[in-house]
Amino acid sequence: MSPAKAIGRRGVLRSGLAAVAAGALLPLGARGAAAENWLRLQPRPGTARLLGGDEPPTAVWSYNQTVPGPEIRVRQGDWLRVLVDNGLAQDTTVHWHGLRIPQNMDGVPGLTQPPIRPGETFRYAFQVPDAGTFWYHPHVRSSEQQGRGLYGVLIVEEAQPPPVDRDVTWVIDDWRLDEAGAISESFDNPMDLSHSGRLGNVATLNGQDSSTFAVRAGERLRLRIVNTANARIFALRFEGHRPQVIALDGQPTRPHAPLQDRLVVPPAGRVDVILDLEGEPGGRYRVMDEFYPRRSYTFLELVYDPAPPLRRSPPEAFVGLAPNPIPEPKVAEAQRHEVVLAGGAMGAMGSAILDGRRLGIRDLVSQGKVWAMNGRVAHGQVMDPLFTFQRGRTQVLTIRNRTAFPHPMHLHGHSFRWLSRNGQPVAGAPWLDTVLLLAEEEVEIAFVADNPGDWLFHCHVLEHMQAGMSAVVRVS
Repeated sequence: MSPAKAIGRRGVLRSGLAAVAAGALLPLGARGAAAENWLRLQPRPGTARLLGGDEPPTAVWSYNQTVPGPEIRVRQGDWLRVLVDNGLAQDTTVHWHGLRIPQNMDGVPGLTQPPIRPGETFRYAFQVPDAGTFWYHPHVRSSEQQGRGLYGVLIVEEAQPPPVDRDVTWVIDDWRLDEAGAISESFDNPMDLSHSGRLGNVATLNGQDSSTFAVRAGERLRLRIVNTANARIFALRFEGHRPQVIALDGQPTRPHAPLQDRLVVPPAGRVDVILDLEGEPGGRYRVMDEFYPRRSYTFLELVYDPAPPLRRSPPEAFVGLAPNPIPEPKVAEAQRHEVVLAGGAMGAMGSAILDGRRLGIRDLVSQGKVWAMNGRVAHGQVMDPLFTFQRGRTQVLTIRNRTAFPHPMHLHGHSFRWLSRNGQPVAGAPWLDTVLLLAEEEVEIAFVADNPGDWLFHCHVLEHMQAGMSAVVRVS
């Protein structure tokens, strides 16, 4: 692998970009709820040119021989029907991340469906209730399968999308490659399990390594950013530009500038922005990733065409997206619960319950388990519920991170209001499905438990989930 593409001791990360506007569309027959066509996804081994240029392709796992997998686009209210043909040598599933769909379509093996065995086919069929930016990925051996390239984007289009010149999807990821440019086989590494997770040494955008993205002065973009990394948190700063956030995790929000001019995108998170290209024709402007202290790097450069601006001034102010039909929480009437995250390196967890037995930390570590939620360590994805929620009632969860590491916590089957952070109200109480807690932080979230069944609630640092930070909540 070229030294320029590797993280050095100072953490300088080469970034990647494919200049792909809107990705590859897969038609689903008629664009409406009556569409009967089936889309076919085929997870299987393949190759991808992660490093670009003259570098050899890298062996990956992918959907339909592309990384990311095919971008699926449907309209709000449509039915999505997908046949998944498992071409891997191990079980798999597909989880439709962020979608509020029936429990038996959620893609968690054992909990919501049987695993899809090698050579078998599974049918997913559901109506999509919310417009927005979503994605899909496996929920079997997630650290390995997603880390080898199994993921794709699902766009649910609004009835009245915002007027823009281009609707662009940026899938951001990092990969751990060895010196030969192959994916490192260091899955299940104890350091990753107990620390920050599997951080890569090469970053890509839309599955390719490149350093520029072509734009034209005066353009207005809708930029959909999807973080598919196992563990890396991105904080993107657009030099000389003023992105306006219009949606988080697929759900509309009041248009606003990002805090400290950085778009923080945790693993599994999505951010939609309106980006007016106000730079000079022929100019070059950096997009920096600045999340990790002293390890900032240039993710890419926006490279302006020398042609005259498409327009002399930005279009009129964007007024925002229509809300999705999510029931509003009644916080004053809520059932309240506390979730304590514990464990990991530098943690104070001395013991926890695994499979009904209390084990000391040494015994837990010997089984690859180092994280707990409310003193319970997950083993697999089928377990007794941590909480049982009354169907139709508002739930408020206070989540306390008592560890030295960040945790993006994802709730399946629901979106929730992010009410507070460290005791302070969060402006606008945005809807999310994955909330990021930094070390020693505390957040409150609220939602109506209206989707019946057993649902996974877990850290989306995939190594943390594997090592115990996962639970089931029941809506009945």
